[in-house]
Amino acid sequence: MQRKREKPKPEENVLKPSIDLEGWPEVKGYDFEKKFSIKDFINAFYNTGFQATSLYKAIQLFKKMLEEDATIFLGFTSNMASCGVRDIITYLIKHKMVDVLSTTAGGVEEDIIKCHKPFVLGDYDAPGEYLRRHGINRTGNLFIPNDRYIWFERYMNSLLDRLYKKQKKDGKPINSVDFCKEMGYELELMSKQDKELRYTESLVYQAYKNNIPLFGLPLTDGSIGDMIYFFKKRHKDFQLDIADDIEILTDIALNAEKTGIIAIGGSVPKHQICNANLFRGGADYTIYINLGIEYEGSNAGANPDEAVSWGKLGKKDNTVKVFGEASIVFPLLVLGTRES
Repeated sequence: MQRKREKPKPEENVLKPSIDLEGWPEVKGYDFEKKFSIKDFINAFYNTGFQATSLYKAIQLFKKMLEEDATIFLGFTSNMASCGVRDIITYLIKHKMVDVLSTTAGGVEEDIIKCHKPFVLGDYDAPGEYLRRHGINRTGNLFIPNDRYIWFERYMNSLLDRLYKKQKKDGKPINSVDFCKEMGYELELMSKQDKELRYTESLVYQAYKNNIPLFGLPLTDGSIGDMIYFFKKRHKDFQLDIADDIEILTDIALNAEKTGIIAIGGSVPKHQICNANLFRGGADYTIYINLGIEYEGSNAGANPDEAVSWGKLGKKDNTVKVFGEASIVFPLLVLGTRES
């Protein structure tokens, strides 16, 4: 015999008794009724909720890194050099607010190219076939004409010729850190003939000038890789030494009193600096900025706590991931660190 179901009690089911959360932070946005204050605006992120609260925590962690004179590792993917974030990274390098840089070939070459001619705003929906016929390359809503790369080929040929002679003289291959330093020096040399060259805007140049190591281990990717391919056809004995790079990077982490990581995006730049910190028992402070999710097991999607499990990051309380598009989030991070 089927048991008779008790009659539902909608009042009890809909409104269950709750505990009182008195004293917890109130969720509240910035009050635009009062006179605007950039400091109050930034601090209001904390009470706003969602990713604004995560961004507030990231700002506090960046400030701690600077206050405690931590060795700060900044990793960023090439799209950050493609867009205007490149100029903010240059600012941080120029004012020595970061100590170690890690990026890809694209992050280096696109920075260099912009010294000659800028990238321009285009359209996400511009037809690829049309752009191809007219020699225009599209990255998101940015347009990059081929003439930029024609100039870059001349720049690279001059650089590679000089580095090859240096390699023959010294009897050893060059590593990516010294390669990137020489790229900055090459800009300085070219500026003596080309007065229009905007070389001081370059993150590569500022890293060279301020003696901040710039690691670009996947240097054979992108247009740099194209140029190296053709150069190797002419000079089979030309070499790059990536084994030297990993020793330099890991030793920096090992010898640091405290370390902080800011990783924009994923890929090699993020993992390089995290893995170097594994050797010292994990970074003291960590900020991730990207839109990746962890459920596919990707490097970009991995949350800080996953890296804690590997020993690459330290205490979970000193880590944060801001889910957001970095061309918006990163400028706010830097602004908040300066103004709050």
